[in-house]
Amino acid sequence: MSGYRLQYAPPADLALDSMDGALRARFDSGMRALLAPDPYGRGSAPIDRDPDRREATVSGVVIRYYVSRSVLTVTVVRLVFV
Repeated sequence: MSGYRLQYAPPADLALDSMDGALRARFDSGMRALLAPDPYGRGSAPIDRDPDRREATVSGVVIRYYVSRSVLTVTVVRLVFV
């Protein structure tokens, strides 16, 4: 399997745009290397008993995302970083 496609909802996309370059590079690399191949693993946890609504930390950034198994897509809806 080649992994899941990553996409960002508008609020998460705005947060991405406000990241400094070094953090953005680490985050993008972590998303491609860790989350896209296996969005159900790597220390992620389901939210409210729904296995497709998840939370994880990637490169120090806390994210919430939805997994769509039918179209192999991960949609990040929120991300928080300092």
